[in-house]
Amino acid sequence: MTEGNFVDYVKIHISSGKGGKGSAHLHREKYIAKGGPDGGDGGRGGHVIVKGSKNLWTLYHLKFKRHIKAEHGGDGGKQRSTGADGADQYIEVPLGTVIRDTESQKILHEITEEGQEIIIAEGGMGGRGNWHFKSSTNQTPRYAQPGIEGQEIDVTIELKVLADVGLVGFPNAGKSTLLSVITAAKPKIADYEFTTLKPNLGIVQYHDFKTFVVADIPGIIEGAAEGRGIGHRFLRHIERNSTLLFLIPADAPDIVEQYEILLDELRRYNPEMLVKDRLIAISKSDMLDAELKAEIKAEVDEKLDIPWLFISSVAQQGLQELKDRLWEVINKEPV
Repeated sequence: MTEGNFVDYVKIHISSGKGGKGSAHLHREKYIAKGGPDGGDGGRGGHVIVKGSKNLWTLYHLKFKRHIKAEHGGDGGKQRSTGADGADQYIEVPLGTVIRDTESQKILHEITEEGQEIIIAEGGMGGRGNWHFKSSTNQTPRYAQPGIEGQEIDVTIELKVLADVGLVGFPNAGKSTLLSVITAAKPKIADYEFTTLKPNLGIVQYHDFKTFVVADIPGIIEGAAEGRGIGHRFLRHIERNSTLLFLIPADAPDIVEQYEILLDELRRYNPEMLVKDRLIAISKSDMLDAELKAEIKAEVDEKLDIPWLFISSVAQQGLQELKDRLWEVINKEPV
C-alpha cells in the first residue's frame, strides 16, 4: 500500500431514511360500496450501519464520500399492505476505527471485531395506516400517520492502527529502514526528517510460520502531546499497539534523555500508554566501536530499568535477537 493511499481520518454527513407514510385507503369492491379502512403501514427508513472488516487497512475508500444516505421507507398501500423497508446503507471500516460526533467530539462507537455492526443513524419508523385508528365511534377514519423523519449527523471516522508492535522514535531514527528490513513492507525512506507522514504496517515472519504485525508510526516531535504539528494524529495510532519499541539512534546526543522525552510525550497524551510493554533498540549501532558500546551500555544500565539492545538495520546486526525479544513480550502470559 502506498503512503498516499493510507487515509486515517474522514468526515462524513450521515442521513438515515425517512419512514414511509401510512395509507388512509378505504376498502372498495364491486358489491361493497362502503368498506372499512384498510390502509397499510409505511415501511421503516433505512439505517446507516458501520461494519468492521479485517480486509481493510485504511479509510481510503471513504476519502471522497462526503454524504451517505440510506433509502426512505415505502408508503403503505390498500388491503393493509405494508410499505417496503428502506435499504440499509453499510459503511465498511478497518478494525481499530473510532466513530466520533464531529460537533461534540464525543466517541460514539469503536469497531474492533470482524463483522461487528453498529447502527449510527436509525431509520425513521413508518407511519401507521388508518385501520389502526378504527373504533366504535370512528368507523371510517380518513387519516393515517406520516412517517418519522430519519436522523442526520456529522461524524468523524478515525483509524487507530491495530498492530502488535508500535515503533516510537524521533524523525529520522531509522524506523522505516527497520520495517523494510524485518518485514516485506516498502515504506518511503530518505535521509531527512518526516519522510513518513502516514503509518506503515509490516508483517514480521517468525519461526514456524508465526507472524506478528509492526506499525511504523510517524516520528514524534517535542510538543506532539499538545498537538504540535499533527502530533495527536501521530500518537493515536500507538494507543492500540500492545508493545512499544522505542528506536533511538546511536548518534543521538543523549540516548537516555531522548527516551525520557519520548516517554513524557506519551505520558502527557495518555497516561495509560505507560502500562504497555516497552523495549529500546539503539539503531545505527554499526557506527560504534567496542569502547563506545561499553560506555552506552554502562549509562543505559545505570539510568534505565527497561530491556534494550543494539541493532543495525543496514548491517543486519541484532535483528534476530530483536525479533526474539518482541515475540517473547507479545506472547508472554498476562500477570
